[in-house]
Formats: sequence, structure tokens, C-alpha cells
Amino acid sequence: MLARLADRLDLVNRSVGALVRWLALFMVLLQFGVVVLRYVYGISFIFLNEGVLYMHAALFMLGAGYTLLVDGHVRVDIFYAKFATRGRAVIDALGAVIFLLPSLAILAWWSWPSVRNSWAVMEGAISVGGIPASFLLKSLVPAFCVLLAIQGIACLLRDLSRIAAPQDADTASENGTRA
Repeated sequence: MLARLADRLDLVNRSVGALVRWLALFMVLLQFGVVVLRYVYGISFIFLNEGVLYMHAALFMLGAGYTLLVDGHVRVDIFYAKFATRGRAVIDALGAVIFLLPSLAILAWWSWPSVRNSWAVMEGAISVGGIPASFLLKSLVPAFCVLLAIQGIACLLRDLSRIAAPQDADTASENGTRA
């Protein structure tokens, strides 16, 4: 039952990941266009440069949950690889409960007033001539928190089901994958 709920939560970040991955291509194409315009034609547009910045921010902030889904975040734990599936699940569950979810809650709590105020005044461009939508850029922070929390909860549920699994399942599956 926990694994089924985790799979449903995974769908959120799978969908977001499938959408935001295209930002990498658009970002490269836009940056190529900026370089061609600047060095071939000698013209530059600040809003195009900010477009690259907005896409870069959206790609990383909205893609963080998907990266956790596919276990793509950097793992700095010298003991993790030595543990069996159950031991890894305990480490991951403790990491989610002690570090990930509280950190996201604090970040969301402290960033929300800035995002709310930005939307209230429809905060404009970062630079003169830039994209008049800083409120959208700031909105990526709570979106990051929500998406990463959803995936953190999905991983936690999956880890709890691994911890509760019979001992035989612990030795049968030693690969340690999350998805």
C-alpha cells in the first residue's frame, strides 16, 4: 500500500521532469542565438539573456524532485554502499525526516513572504529591458520546496515499506535503487 501511494506521488515529478527537460534544449538554442546575435550582428537584448537565466533556474528548481526520483543527487556517505537494502532504507528515511523535509519546510516558510510580496506588486524585471516577471522567478523557490517534498515523501514511504519488509526480501534485493 505504501509503495502504491509512493508510485502515485512519483507521477507528479515524472510529469514535471518530462516537461522541464525540454528547457535544457530551449536554453541551449536561446544561448546560441544570443551568441550569434552578439558576435555576428553586434546586437544584444537583455531579455534574451534573462530568458536563459529563467530557463536555467526553472530547469534546476523544478527538476530537483525528478532528480531525487531517479536517485541522481550526489550521495556523500561512506557507509551507505556497505549496507543491505534495509540499512540503506533506514539511512534514507532518517535523512528525509531529519534533514530533507524540515529543510524544505524552513525554506518554504522563509521564502514565502518574499514571493507573496513579489506577486502583490507584480515585481518587474531584474535589469532594465529584461523580462518583467521577477515574481515568476521567485515563485520557483516554493515550487522547488513542494516538488522536492512530494518526492521526499514518496521516497520515505518506499523506504518505510523496505524497512517493514521481511528479512528475506533484504537479502534478495541488494541493488539499492529507489525508483
